[in-house]
Amino acid sequence: MLEIKNLAFTVEDEKGRQTILDDLSLTVPTGRLVVVTGPNGGGKTTLAKAIMGLIPLNGGQILYNGTDITGMTITERARAGIGYGFQQPPRFKGIRVRDLLDLAAGRKLNHGECCTYLTEVGLCAKDYLDREVDTSLSGGEVKRIEIATVLARGCELMIFDEPEAGIDLWSFSRLTETFQALHKKSDATLIIISHQERIIQLADEIVLVADGKVQQKGPKEEMFPKIIGAAVTSCSRMS
Repeated sequence: MLEIKNLAFTVEDEKGRQTILDDLSLTVPTGRLVVVTGPNGGGKTTLAKAIMGLIPLNGGQILYNGTDITGMTITERARAGIGYGFQQPPRFKGIRVRDLLDLAAGRKLNHGECCTYLTEVGLCAKDYLDREVDTSLSGGEVKRIEIATVLARGCELMIFDEPEAGIDLWSFSRLTETFQALHKKSDATLIIISHQERIIQLADEIVLVADGKVQQKGPKEEMFPKIIGAAVTSCSRMS
């Protein structure tokens, strides 16, 4: 179980002190697929980074399976079973795709295992295993490779920040199938930051984050009609 208690995060910019997370609290039960959605700039990505330890919090506490991980480093959280997929994954000149998969798994993977992870994200192992993760790959390709490494790690808690960004329609379809299959066949907890309707539809629970707070949360059947209704209302006001 993931317990997030009263998180606070602020930054200083040319406009002064800005509050990004404002006393945000959330509980995610083990084995659930939770989609965090909401308006741009509402704090969704910052929340994901806070869970992974990528930003220094100004206040609050994060508990994972009863252990306080608030002061843990990124490496310590990874060792505890937490994995993170960036919105814009880094590139690694000189490192091949197969090298990344081996590093993620913590052992030398055989060809069949590599094929499985890449196929799950819509990539052909024959075309990608020996390619370097550099600028020769498109943003969508790098995103899919990163998701494959998260799968290879076999994390107990997987966080994906807008995994649909930069991915073509066919690969996106494969990706949604991967999330669905992963949720059904494993006990892993998935937290996905997304605006995409097809990903939101996969959720057990939807969390709406705006203005640095959890504004609403609940089961998909309850929350999805509210989100669609709010979007339609917003579009009507703009037209």
